[in-house]
Amino acid sequence: MLRRYYSFIVLFAPFFLLGRNAYAQTDTLKVTFKDVEKSFLTNNLSLLAQKYNVDAAQALVKQAKLWDNPVLSTDQNITDANKKFFDHSNGNGQILVQLSQVFKTAGKRGKQVQVASDDVKIQQAQFNDLLRNLHYNLLLDFSQVANLIDQRKVYQTEIASATNMVNATDKSYQAGNNSLKDLIRLKALLFGLQNDMVEIDRQINDLQSELKTLLVANADQFIAPQITFNNSDTTLNAATLSELAKANRGDYLANQYLLDQNNHNLSLQKAMAVPDITIGSTYDQNSSYARNFVGLEISLPLPIFNRNQGNIKNAKLAAQSQEYTLKNSELQLQNDVYSAIQQYNLSQQLLGTRENDFYNKYDQLFKGMSKAYQQKQINLQEFVDFFDSYRETKLKILQQQLNLQKAIADLNYAVGTTVVNPS
Repeated sequence: MLRRYYSFIVLFAPFFLLGRNAYAQTDTLKVTFKDVEKSFLTNNLSLLAQKYNVDAAQALVKQAKLWDNPVLSTDQNITDANKKFFDHSNGNGQILVQLSQVFKTAGKRGKQVQVASDDVKIQQAQFNDLLRNLHYNLLLDFSQVANLIDQRKVYQTEIASATNMVNATDKSYQAGNNSLKDLIRLKALLFGLQNDMVEIDRQINDLQSELKTLLVANADQFIAPQITFNNSDTTLNAATLSELAKANRGDYLANQYLLDQNNHNLSLQKAMAVPDITIGSTYDQNSSYARNFVGLEISLPLPIFNRNQGNIKNAKLAAQSQEYTLKNSELQLQNDVYSAIQQYNLSQQLLGTRENDFYNKYDQLFKGMSKAYQQKQINLQEFVDFFDSYRETKLKILQQQLNLQKAIADLNYAVGTTVVNPS
């Protein structure tokens, strides 16, 4: 059984070593978050697409300001009694020409412009909300890639140490100084580490794809995030940040502008119940009581049956519904900000100076334990236990650092602007 397990490890080990060098031939781009943020704002295709929606809404404001076109109509004879076509000479035939213009009443045009202007604000707020969401995803992907690269370094350190142990133990086994059980135990440890590193490489590859899409980067580039952790104390006030969020969060502002638009639409629908006036002039050559008649035309519909009752009620109910939507949005905003502050404070506490000193000493102890095993000062079980403990501790450290980066991202996302700069 041990020989078969040994053969399995020897057979598949080259594939894991191949995974370790997966990025060796890739063009590596070392960047800080400020670097990728600048590229993101300039190149992201989703932002560029949403920007066109804002421009399209602004075009509709111009359209709402335009007057209705005047209407010109004519009515004239095709033939006369002598079968002549369009003969209007010497007072013959008949020509009727009408020119009319609709004049909107009750300030309808101004109200239509206001509704269209509200839509521009809504589209701009939705653009800002898209920016907020994509920026959040960018920071998370950036932090996760950096974290996984650091995890990979932990595994590389352990794999290098385990490989040396395996080689030394193998020679010792060949000389009859070590048991096959110890050798297989070390090879199994090495196999597990290599397997875990392949999984890390897979996760890095997936996140690299997301980052390159957000940044519109070249497919053959490997983005290597550069993060410096600066765990400085920051005092955050929930009430102040909630007010700041109301002024910056696109989702909340979109609901606010939508309520304004619904109220303005209600005003417009009430104005639509007031009839518009059409004023025009008519020239009639022969069919009126006098030749070459010129008359004044004034017309308006009588609001007897249709007074726009349905549209007015619909607009009123839509405005009332949006009021509750806005209140819910405000409540969600306040809870988001409070929760993000609490999470940020907790993450800060876990990365204090004392913890960092302990982690640095733990690295020194790892080197000492490897040397102690080689010198037979500790047995294999003690070495493997410490090996596992070291890896687990280092990964927890990295997870705490990632949690802090995520807490920063969540806080900035909840407020809608940069409150704490990412490291």
